[in-house]
Amino acid sequence: MSLCKERLVHEEKREAVLSKSNGDTETKSKAVCGVCSRMYRDPKILPCLHTFCADCIRQLEPFSLRRVNGERRSPEDDTHRRNSGSTILCPECDSEVDLPPSGVDGLTTDHLALDEVFAETLLVGCRVLCDLCSDGDAGKRCEVCCVNLCDFCSQAHRRQKRTSSHSVQSLQELKSQGRLTRPVLCSLHPGQELRLFCEPCDLTVCLECAATFHRDHHCSSAHEVISHHGDRIRDLVVRSLRPRLARLEDSLRRVDTSQEALQARTDTLAGEIRAFARNYASAVEAHCCSLLRSLEDLKLQRRNQLHLQKAQLQQALVDVRVGVDFAERLLTCGSDAEILSAKGVTMRRLMNLVESGFDPHPMMVAHDNASSICFLPQESAGEVQGFPVVGVIHAKTVDPSKCTIQGEGVERGREGQRGEFTLVCRDSSGEQMGRGGDPVLVSIVHKERKGCSVEAAVVDKSDGSYGVSYTPSEAGLYSVWVCVKAQHVHGSPFVLNVKKKFRRHRGIFHCCSFCSSGGAKEARCGCTGTMPGGFQGCGHGHKGHPGKPHWSCCGSVVEASECILHNLGSVSPRGHLRTVEL
Repeated sequence: MSLCKERLVHEEKREAVLSKSNGDTETKSKAVCGVCSRMYRDPKILPCLHTFCADCIRQLEPFSLRRVNGERRSPEDDTHRRNSGSTILCPECDSEVDLPPSGVDGLTTDHLALDEVFAETLLVGCRVLCDLCSDGDAGKRCEVCCVNLCDFCSQAHRRQKRTSSHSVQSLQELKSQGRLTRPVLCSLHPGQELRLFCEPCDLTVCLECAATFHRDHHCSSAHEVISHHGDRIRDLVVRSLRPRLARLEDSLRRVDTSQEALQARTDTLAGEIRAFARNYASAVEAHCCSLLRSLEDLKLQRRNQLHLQKAQLQQALVDVRVGVDFAERLLTCGSDAEILSAKGVTMRRLMNLVESGFDPHPMMVAHDNASSICFLPQESAGEVQGFPVVGVIHAKTVDPSKCTIQGEGVERGREGQRGEFTLVCRDSSGEQMGRGGDPVLVSIVHKERKGCSVEAAVVDKSDGSYGVSYTPSEAGLYSVWVCVKAQHVHGSPFVLNVKKKFRRHRGIFHCCSFCSSGGAKEARCGCTGTMPGGFQGCGHGHKGHPGKPHWSCCGSVVEASECILHNLGSVSPRGHLRTVEL
């Protein structure tokens, strides 16, 4: 019991020293498990050829379950054999690996990892116990038996006839050499080394296993078959995997190169974009300053105009007020003689104020909220510092006297039909306004019947033009007022002539009723022609025939004309319909 306890303490001290040593190095030690970060304990090889401690593999959660003997199993159904018959994810490569039905114990032990553990133990200077007596500290190692020996056991090992020729070296000398190997012992027969290979079972066995469990199998020495099986492994590595490894490494280098090129390219483009953004921002800022200067100049110009207008109005107000106050005081307080004596100068001044004094129209000095000044952010403003910019200040003011009307709908219309015309607002220079929003008034009133008006619809097209549509219900002459800012546009008011609804012909366009009806006597025509012999219609060469093709309903000789129905007499339109049918 004390020996086991001593070995346990020795293992813990060794792992503590190795963990500290591994923490000081950047490279991962081959003797340390990737899951628990401790020295390997019973290392097992997964099918993906990654090695972990057996206990670490048992603690992994199953990725999926496989059917064993036709029944689906789960970890809860078999708590004593967890991970048996299941699939787990490798902690190193995330590959799905299947565990054997016997569970983790059925995985192959990684003896190379155990050798690495032993080598690490020597390199870090930990205490190594003798493999034979387990009491003394091992100072030497038999290279043939691969066992560590204390001084006493080393002398006994040399005295035995079977091992007297074995090479025994000092552990201190072996620390500077390559990998150290330990004998691979049988798990069923402790102390027996696996020296034989059973071909049918494809398994390494010891002498006792060969004599008992593999008695009828062909078992060969491991030294005899290692060349065959080693060559198969070597052939797969050299012919297939090594070339693939080189191709993978080359491809990986190319990918790394591509990533570096991508990073370099994106860094360059990022610099170009930042430079472009800085220059573009500078251009936008310069354009902003230019717009603000233009706005300030426009404000000063408009303010000066308003100041001048204000001064004119104030002076006119003073003049009129002085004249009104003097005249009212003269009429109120003056005697007859005083009024008559001051009549001359007073009348001259008052007449001068009435005739030549400043008398503005209310619409000329209407409240102006500066809506004529606007900013159009989407309109192109040319280039600034080589960059295209948008956004202009629009300060045009509509001049009603320059506005024009387009379309015949302002002069001619048809009863019951939709009429249209377009108002184009222009500034004082005659250029079309590039925006809408101006107050437009359209009034259509019958000239003779003052109570008869037509409602007009005005549509702002937001480009300085306005579409006007209307539908008159009665024929006649109308007066059309088109005003912008309560002022008539050029040509307003217009005279709109609305004609009666177009009357279509109900007859046929023929040469005579005799021909068109096939000689029927009851066939009639709207012309003045007659025929003898009881015929009610017209005929060629007879009295009243127009001498050319004409409409049977009204007698009009124009084919593309409106039906006038002026010669119907006692004949109803229905009779002419019968004429058409005949």
